[in-house]
Amino acid sequence: MSIDPVTAILSTGKWAIERIWPDPVKQAEEQRKLAELAQNGDLAQLDAHVKLMLGQLEVNKSEAQHKSIFVAGWRPFIGWVGGLALAYQFVIYPLLIWAWAVCKANGLIGDMDPPPVIDSSALLTVVLGMLGIGTMRSVDKRNKVQTDSIK
Repeated sequence: MSIDPVTAILSTGKWAIERIWPDPVKQAEEQRKLAELAQNGDLAQLDAHVKLMLGQLEVNKSEAQHKSIFVAGWRPFIGWVGGLALAYQFVIYPLLIWAWAVCKANGLIGDMDPPPVIDSSALLTVVLGMLGIGTMRSVDKRNKVQTDSIK
């Protein structure tokens, strides 16, 4: 451990970044910001940035442990919404279009247009990021890594 305050703040900042942002791309972006602050030599701004990240980490911890579904449940909610949207986009919608074409061919639907396709580019970014995190946990489980003891 270094006695140099800049090095200590940088190492604390890197530690906080790894815990707050599981996405490697976001980690790299935040570490680049941290390195940029260190290169500029603005220790006060660097210290404030590290404290902000550590504060966010504490907020995330307390949110996850909260008893209210509206506080601790927003992450699972995003997962369920993403899963339902993907199910609609890639399972229900193709079946709906097929049924629409059959009904239109039989004259059951007049000149009505089929339902529109949902733009899922932003949705896929969020859901695939969440699935990447889930995959890492699945690898941990397969390798019998006990994550309960990780602090």
